[in-house]
Amino acid sequence: MFARVRHLVRKEFLQMLRDPRMRVVILGMPIIQMTIMAFALTTDVTDIGCAVLDLDNSALSRRLVADFTASGYFRFRAVHPGELNPLIDRGEARAALIIPEDFARKLLSGHDTEIQLITDGSDSNSTAIISGYAQSIAESFNESWLRQNLAKKGITTRPPLVSCISRSWFNVNQESRLYFVPALIAVMLFIFSILLPSIGIVREKEIGTIEQVMVTPIGRLDFVLGKTLPYLATSYFTMTVMLIVAMMIFDVRVAGSMTLLYILTGLYLFGNMGLALVISSSAKTQQQALLTSFLVMMPSVLLSGFMFPIHNMPEPAQIATWLNPMRWYLEILRGIVLRGVGLEILWPQIAAQSALSFFFLTLAALRFKKTLR
Repeated sequence: MFARVRHLVRKEFLQMLRDPRMRVVILGMPIIQMTIMAFALTTDVTDIGCAVLDLDNSALSRRLVADFTASGYFRFRAVHPGELNPLIDRGEARAALIIPEDFARKLLSGHDTEIQLITDGSDSNSTAIISGYAQSIAESFNESWLRQNLAKKGITTRPPLVSCISRSWFNVNQESRLYFVPALIAVMLFIFSILLPSIGIVREKEIGTIEQVMVTPIGRLDFVLGKTLPYLATSYFTMTVMLIVAMMIFDVRVAGSMTLLYILTGLYLFGNMGLALVISSSAKTQQQALLTSFLVMMPSVLLSGFMFPIHNMPEPAQIATWLNPMRWYLEILRGIVLRGVGLEILWPQIAAQSALSFFFLTLAALRFKKTLR
């Protein structure tokens, strides 16, 4: 009995390790997934791009800005009033510190004063942390100011204090559902448009109908369109259903153009399906196609900014996200749904998404040509 089991176990190990794809899944996937997760799974919020509008430009206001900079959390950029809105709309500034023009005068005359912190509420998790950082720095400034004034002889009243008033744009109440629900649409579309088309060619190989396709006068472009258009239509239907559910149940409102959202979603889906066809054409069985699809999907979700902001990741991980279609679509989706911005703001993301879609579709067509040989 033990001899038979030993031979069977040996046979299974040989069969398992003989397949190059299984070797990648067994040996490579845990290392790749662990490395990516360790980089991506971080809740730290650092290197916060912050615009500072110092209307006072006094020694005290510069001292306050220096305290923010010395904290190590903020990276300041001095701006004029007209530059503030575009910077936040484009996502170049995640926060803005506004110091009023009477800041020093009020403090020196014995009156409390206020500063304002505007945050990008489209990322509700980071917004709460950034506001907490600002409150802590303002309290530290007050403690220093109190010690400085109490050290003076003859002090009889409480020295004035600075209070930080936070205001969140695009998501005033910082509701997490407005951040996660639109992102779930991007994730589900990615899974749907990768998983199902990836088994398309492999299924035909297994049932033997791929030979019939090979002998037809069908061209590469015809093949790619024929394989993607059915899944494109069903993906659009799925997206519409999810949008209706998001609006009716979770009270999500599309602030921007619905037409632009649907057009750019098609660009996203075409690229995903091109990648799925590349996976499908290089796999020999449906099992291989599914395993490869899962190998692609997990890092793509983690490196998309769905749960963890990309700007918190190490620079090598941020560079890796440039090749991730979901990263660009999430920025487009949140820009249209939450910020209500259009082409003039989103053109860098649209250009990146277009380049990736063109690359994957072209690669899928070339892989099909190789299959015909």
